[in-house]
Amino acid sequence: MINFNYETEFTLENEQAYTDWLSAVIVSEKKNEGEINYIFCDDDYLHKINVEYLDHDTLTDIISFDYTVGNEISGDIFISVERVEDNAKDFNVSFEEELKRVIAHGILHYCGYKDKTDKDAELMRSKEDEKISMFHVEQ
Repeated sequence: MINFNYETEFTLENEQAYTDWLSAVIVSEKKNEGEINYIFCDDDYLHKINVEYLDHDTLTDIISFDYTVGNEISGDIFISVERVEDNAKDFNVSFEEELKRVIAHGILHYCGYKDKTDKDAELMRSKEDEKISMFHVEQ
């Protein structure tokens, strides 16, 4: 079950399209869908979590808490909408594209992908691109 929660003014348009997409991403990685909660928030909200739980005094776009057991992926994924907006400008992409990248990034971590080394980050980026291309909105 995929849930979307909002701790800021932002809301996803077409939540069902995102739910369908994320379910397909999970299946494409041969994983089972557990309970996944996305929490959209602002920089201050996510900074407090970063300091309190990870002892990092920095701004970030995403923090995920992985509760995966075996092949069933579950967890809480916090996303700063402010960071996504700034990163979209920095990377010269649309807000929607950067948001999809970050949303997929959290799921890919739960599927076992890492991004601490250059090699791992390159694979993560490739997987993000692959998963973003799977997003479709019914017309």
